[in-house]
Amino acid sequence: MSYPIADRPLWVPDGGRIAAANITAFARRAESRWGRSLPGYDTLHAWSVNEPAEFWTSVWESGEVRGQMGSVVLEDAEHMPGARWFSGARLNFAENLLRSRDDSDALVFWGEDRVKNRLSHGDLYRQVAHFAAALQEQGVVAGDRVAAYMPNLPETIVVMLAAASIGAIFSSASPDFGVQGVLDRFGQIEPKVLVAVDGYYYNGKIVDCLDRLAAITDGLPSVKRVVVVPYVHARHDISHVHHARMLVDFVKPFLAETEIAFAQLPFAHPLFIMYSSGTTGVPKCIVHCAGGVLLQHLKEHRLHGDVKPGDRLFYFTTCGWMMWNWLVSGLASGATLLLYDGSPMIGNGAILFDYAAAEGMTHFGTSAKFIDGIAKAGLRPRATHDLSALRAMFSTGSPLVPEGFEYVYREIKSDICLSSISGGTDIVSCFVLGNPTLPVWPGEIQCKALGMAVDVFDETGAPVRGEKGELVCTRPFPVMPLGFWNDADGAKYRSAYFARFENVWCHGDFSEITAHDGLIIYGRSDATLNPGGVRIGTAEIYRQVEKLGEVVESLVIGQQWPPGDAGDVRVVLFVKLRDGVALDEALTARIRQTIRDNTTPRHVPAKIVQVTDIPRTKSGKIVELAVRSVVHGEAVRNVEALANPDALEQFRARPELQN
Repeated sequence: MSYPIADRPLWVPDGGRIAAANITAFARRAESRWGRSLPGYDTLHAWSVNEPAEFWTSVWESGEVRGQMGSVVLEDAEHMPGARWFSGARLNFAENLLRSRDDSDALVFWGEDRVKNRLSHGDLYRQVAHFAAALQEQGVVAGDRVAAYMPNLPETIVVMLAAASIGAIFSSASPDFGVQGVLDRFGQIEPKVLVAVDGYYYNGKIVDCLDRLAAITDGLPSVKRVVVVPYVHARHDISHVHHARMLVDFVKPFLAETEIAFAQLPFAHPLFIMYSSGTTGVPKCIVHCAGGVLLQHLKEHRLHGDVKPGDRLFYFTTCGWMMWNWLVSGLASGATLLLYDGSPMIGNGAILFDYAAAEGMTHFGTSAKFIDGIAKAGLRPRATHDLSALRAMFSTGSPLVPEGFEYVYREIKSDICLSSISGGTDIVSCFVLGNPTLPVWPGEIQCKALGMAVDVFDETGAPVRGEKGELVCTRPFPVMPLGFWNDADGAKYRSAYFARFENVWCHGDFSEITAHDGLIIYGRSDATLNPGGVRIGTAEIYRQVEKLGEVVESLVIGQQWPPGDAGDVRVVLFVKLRDGVALDEALTARIRQTIRDNTTPRHVPAKIVQVTDIPRTKSGKIVELAVRSVVHGEAVRNVEALANPDALEQFRARPELQN
């Protein structure tokens, strides 16, 4: 069952929008530079994957990368993993994000409705210079780890850029992680310096972090210095936190520093360590390289996102989600970054649109769940807010269903490029995403990313069109991870992505290439349902259930049935309903009928069970695998990865699932 093919797009860019797009200018320059004919996106994409040396050279040149490119773009292109990119290049990631030192806005910050401030490019450069000098005084050198237990504050960006300027490796976790969740991550990478906030605001309340910080520091013997950033408290007692100093005291000896000596490092020098969700065990530590991240993000921001100098780029994210790293790279494209920390539902869900109107936001990034939530709440931002500056909206985290697309164009803005995007922490970027020169069709991601040889394979490894299969990438790309931390022989890395199809990256998304050459993501492959041997994407069921006004959110799993029989499963649907609504026979029947009418009989759940909360990761993704484990009486090995681990108890030993 696929989404019905729409008879018309929701948005078509006009000739002026296409002519003015960065991607159009890029294609014309590439035609001239390489003697190619690239009249449309299909030919541009084909060239980008068939001629990787030409394409990525053009990305480097059009992105005005500061550094030496060298003469060799790609070696061992036939090996994945194993291909090597720009082996002779030297650059510094931070230098490419700190290109300006003028008085225009670099960062604007809102902490719910409590705190507002901004940093100019000159302020940002100076603060990075101060912090980099302080890190060096602590003995931090290239390859050391600097960790941040921080909200999405300007100071977090300062720390990352300071670490990158030296060649230290940066890693972050948001302060809503508990002690064990932080130790599971930072304990593996052994940071030398830990930067942490005193607390944060969420939904109007102050959450203190200092006691947790003391316990975290006790569990990280590698840490030689803890730097505490003030945010919610006027006075601080940090005497119980080992090796701690307040930020002002840490940088005070270096306030005279005005220049940054950017270390010129190899293209493949490690930049970030990021983490898998960790809901099925201790998180994997994924190592990303500076050059690959820089080129990939320049491509995505400038070409696919049409980010131009002076644009105001926003993504609602925490520092525990890859979208924070993606957002920060927008500085390399000349964008002002709009940072937000806290609940997006302050002011009845309107605060992010207040922010957009007040700051002239041009690019609004959020999650599909946020769009669905404000749609159910009846928000009509186009009627209540001035969104005249807004040109693009990004959505990720889970599939955006056709009704979500339609809501955006009906109630947010009709003339906007709505880009559903998908990739992951694994590549700190996207495989499939938007394009300002292509139509937007409901329920579809617009296109495969430039330079990414994306395909969909059936179970035999054959490419398929108009059918569901595994999302794969068949050729190397610069932002492939360097590997996993503490995986010396690369066995875990190869097992994660290359075990399914030889020499092909298998991403783990259940997907389909459409008639428009767009993509639909139906959910994670490991969460697909398999009743009677037929694979069903969970997003197909969510789309139908969450149309109903009584349903706030849902989660679906396959339960082995009969118990202990690995040969078959039955579909079990859990629903969170509006306050005051109970799951009675009439609503149960209506849910089943809605699913049956719009999908197939195999999609109809055998059991429908009401719960009051749906467990999710810190970045807001629902955790089908963890719920499936609980239902089957298996241990969930890392509840610290969850934002609301107590919710799992609602799924344990449910009598409804015993018959």
